[in-house]
Amino acid sequence: MKTMLMFQNKTIPVYLTDTNKQALDKLSTILNRKLTTGKNALKKCITSLISVEIVGSEATLHSYYERDTLTISLY
Repeated sequence: MKTMLMFQNKTIPVYLTDTNKQALDKLSTILNRKLTTGKNALKKCITSLISVEIVGSEATLHSYYERDTLTISLY
């Protein structure tokens, strides 16, 4: 399933394996927190985010540059 997330005034597509509203809320919270308290590699990935793929309890953050793609835990 595909849905859209508004983050930093950008619309980002989020791909889910199942419809889990809690995962979307958790993702938004984690992205905002990691943008302020995360390490530089994670901040760079979040600022250049183009899409997110959620499988189970993990979110793969895809950025403009393939080498900056990261996977984070939602729980």
